[in-house]
Amino acid sequence: MTTMNTYKHEVKYYECDRMGVTHHSNYVRFMEEARVDWLDQLGFGFEKIEAENVFSPVVSISCEYKHPTTFKDIIDIEVKISKMSEMKFEFEYTMRSNGKLVCIGHSAHCFIENGRPVAISKRLPELYSTLMNRLSE
Repeated sequence: MTTMNTYKHEVKYYECDRMGVTHHSNYVRFMEEARVDWLDQLGFGFEKIEAENVFSPVVSISCEYKHPTTFKDIIDIEVKISKMSEMKFEFEYTMRSNGKLVCIGHSAHCFIENGRPVAISKRLPELYSTLMNRLSE
């Protein structure tokens, strides 16, 4: 099984609020960046999945903020599958900067085709198998 690289995000000036702290809303974007990168590393980037007319919208998202970050901080984001079914998958994100836990995030996504739910195990079995293997790690 391939080792996944940790996604790194350098906090930009515009991502900080007036107090100089990374605005809380940006962590949702960081999760998306890391998730896209993670799927790319698996060989199932969004462009490949969406070329099959399958999409995976977010159905829920949450963040537990533990420690602030500021301009120029590097946030290391680990992504893993935390739950998987034929219709839905969930991710967990662990964000650290300078050895400190910054944020723990979760997102859930369903699979749709033509606006209707689709069983990924039948529609994209190679993707389903790969994700199930990652779940058991």
